[in-house]
Amino acid sequence: MQITWNEETKHLSDVLKNEKIHSCLISRDGTLVFQHFKNSKSEKKLHKINSCTKSFTSCLIGIAKDKGLLPELSTPIIELFPELRRSSDSRKQLITIDHLLTMSAGFDWPELSEWDGWPEMIHSPNWVKFVLERPLISNPGESMNYNSGCSQLLTAILHKVTNVRANEFADKHLFSHLQFNNYIWHDDPRGVNIGGFGLHLSVQDMLKFGQLYLNKGRWGKKRLISENWISLTTRPEYLTYKSFGYYGRHWWISETVAGEPFYFAMGMGGNYICIAPMKNIVIAITNDTYGNTLVPLDIIKSVLSLEGC
Repeated sequence: MQITWNEETKHLSDVLKNEKIHSCLISRDGTLVFQHFKNSKSEKKLHKINSCTKSFTSCLIGIAKDKGLLPELSTPIIELFPELRRSSDSRKQLITIDHLLTMSAGFDWPELSEWDGWPEMIHSPNWVKFVLERPLISNPGESMNYNSGCSQLLTAILHKVTNVRANEFADKHLFSHLQFNNYIWHDDPRGVNIGGFGLHLSVQDMLKFGQLYLNKGRWGKKRLISENWISLTTRPEYLTYKSFGYYGRHWWISETVAGEPFYFAMGMGGNYICIAPMKNIVIAITNDTYGNTLVPLDIIKSVLSLEGC
């Protein structure tokens, strides 16, 4: 699947049509340089972005941290979830906020294997309780294991420290500034916004979010999130799934064939927000081909590897 940037963009459109990609926007230096829509509905709809939601959760945690509302990342979550004191496994008292961000809490959580991409907590009446009661299979900080439950604990923490739901906090400090046209953010049964996969967004607003990160946290003349937070969360920490790349703090990190780093949000079915700082490029892709989540990532890598791109 090789694409040459110097060729007509029709070739990229043909690839996207062939792979049945719903929508794709590419901006370079802040200017939209390519767009593809499967149909007019794809251009206007709110897409279920699945686990791309996690990177928004990471952003909101960062904004709360910047505003002094969140304790240090090294803070044990037992201070926020005192029910952990009743756990028979004393290692749970060592789990920190940062372990949730890096998904290294150590919970037994076979989301990408036995559970086939859908966490079992969705069948529980209390998702936070379900996560906290999962047994540990490794020590906190020892290894990364993909875990949407960690994301759910993060939105629960955000709710606790800000006294508002994640979507309300996002409206005030992020979405309104980016002028999001519309969105849906689903809740768990207890009214906590789903931190791992609850957002529905337009592809245009996905691109804006990526552009905010490319701009190192600035939108126009206003700083929405600190550059330090962006640098910290998009830094590679764990290489657990080689087909995806390294994991940072609710962002994935990879590199082009030429060795140039890029980072991305990835959602089941092929939803992506990709930021390539060295090329000043942002790519937003929506799709729902659940058996081919990696296909758009291959396209992204091809685009970023083009000579002259």
